[in-house]
Amino acid sequence: MERNVSLEIAKGIFKDNFIGPAEIKSIQEQIQLKIPEEIPDIPFSEEELKNKAKDYLLVLCLPYMLNGKELNIIELRNIFGVDPSIKEPCFYNQDWYLNEDFVKTSSETIWVLLRKNVIESTRAKNPKELSAQFSFPSALVCCYTFFIYKLVYNEVLWPYDFIWCSDTDHNGDSIYVAKYFDIDGINKNGFSIHRHLALRNCYAAIECL
Repeated sequence: MERNVSLEIAKGIFKDNFIGPAEIKSIQEQIQLKIPEEIPDIPFSEEELKNKAKDYLLVLCLPYMLNGKELNIIELRNIFGVDPSIKEPCFYNQDWYLNEDFVKTSSETIWVLLRKNVIESTRAKNPKELSAQFSFPSALVCCYTFFIYKLVYNEVLWPYDFIWCSDTDHNGDSIYVAKYFDIDGINKNGFSIHRHLALRNCYAAIECL
């Protein structure tokens, strides 16, 4: 299949579901990403893009800041903070993951197709079961897309849903992210990062009579 789809054609297909170099440049005052002189080819055919445009975002992921730092979840957290009373969008105020490897990993300069809404049939299903059927995004791709999309289009992705990710913590527990708003209004706003604790031998019960 022909895969040399231009930025103009891709933008025309995806409209507001598109994050390319022009969109990233428009928000450089808020997140100073380094846009390379040569943008990689979009690795999907025009037919593939047309088939995905209704349900997916086409996103250019960039690995570096203008100051030369690698962009990772820690850097995004430093940029956007953890206090919605100061500014939004922000991260939910957690610190359990700060020493985990997955938050220190950067992306490559790549184009990704990322589903905009959850697949309804996957709700409340075990992530190990789902990972055999679906290709999960990394936590970084989800974080990156969430914040940039909010800045560019002023829309909150996955506002009440958690998204399974391809990453695990040091114990091998699956990472899930998102759910910016608490539907019950108890917790503060913020992009969440959690881990799905698998049952291990250290989990047990005692009795109280």
